[in-house]
Amino acid sequence: MCGRFGLDATWEELFDYYNLVRPHETGEEMPPRYNIAPTQPIVMIGNGIDGKREGNLVRWGLVPNWVKDPKEFTLLINARSETAIEKPSFRTAMRHRRTIIPASGFYEWKRFGKGRKSHAFWVRPKNGGLVSFAGLMETWSDPNGSEIDTGCIITTAANSSFGEIHHRLPSVIHPQDFDRWLDCRTQEPREVVDLMKPVNDDYFEIIPVSDAVNKVANCDISIQKPVQHEQPATDTLNSNDQLSMF
Repeated sequence: MCGRFGLDATWEELFDYYNLVRPHETGEEMPPRYNIAPTQPIVMIGNGIDGKREGNLVRWGLVPNWVKDPKEFTLLINARSETAIEKPSFRTAMRHRRTIIPASGFYEWKRFGKGRKSHAFWVRPKNGGLVSFAGLMETWSDPNGSEIDTGCIITTAANSSFGEIHHRLPSVIHPQDFDRWLDCRTQEPREVVDLMKPVNDDYFEIIPVSDAVNKVANCDISIQKPVQHEQPATDTLNSNDQLSMF
């Protein structure tokens, strides 16, 4: 799963990297964000009406448009790649509103032992730069007509190098595949299934960090500082123990 991530790129860097349409007024500069959590705004990139890429702020936690009361609906921060095409909560978004979510990396927790002690890790591209998660977006409208854009991150099975920490991993869309993933006009969901697969084992660098990241209020770069984790009593990890903080 992916329940926390970071993005320290500026709007200018996102415009250049993703070839986004530049608004007439760029507005306030986007500050670096080192501990993004569910319900907070995240950047989502999708194709506009004219087919050009646009970047928008969307609430993290997808709400399907058929939901009557979001307060009574489970927050959907992730969608499984294996079932996103058929599952009612994601089916429409997979067909009409596929997106890319830019990130500098994400956090995951490895839990072990009877006390469920956990170790936190900062996971980022080994070569640095941005990583692009596959995402889905939905616009939910209330009876009064007000709208809110919501979204989630698509996850896939972990690759072998990450599987020791957790059995799920964000699905990464590579630059050469941006056009095909975002093209919801001519590319049916079944035609982009091949893009939702684990990245190569050498793509990510996994860095142990302190439990300061557990608190959303801790949101400066210090939470990404490498630490030495205390070794657990046993190195044997049952697959049922591989749970995410979320």
